[in-house]
Amino acid sequence: MQFNFNSTEPIYLQVAEQIEEAIFARTFVEGEQIPSTTEISKEFHINPATVLKGMNILVDANLIEKRRGVGMFVIAGAQGRIVEKRRNQFYDDYVKNLVSEARKLHITKQELAQLIERGFSTK
Repeated sequence: MQFNFNSTEPIYLQVAEQIEEAIFARTFVEGEQIPSTTEISKEFHINPATVLKGMNILVDANLIEKRRGVGMFVIAGAQGRIVEKRRNQFYDDYVKNLVSEARKLHITKQELAQLIERGFSTK
């Protein structure tokens, strides 16, 4: 994990994003315990309350769960939920704009599909 203390993005959001990314990349797999708030706060010199605030975002998103007296664990299906969320973001952030611009340029569906195929075939 790496945190940018000079960023305008709050540290607690960076904590949530870093852990989510680790779940997405399967660094933390479903059922596995993730580092504790104390471990993260000591290693990266972050206030434990800030780390916990970030972790609670992931609890609310149903990606990790608290087990009293044991720690935080990745919930079954978490990686799939992240993939689905990111696919939806991809659609909203890229596909809608791509289709909108294609329409302005009078590019047909078939032409757009060919352009996308070309994009996949180039390195």
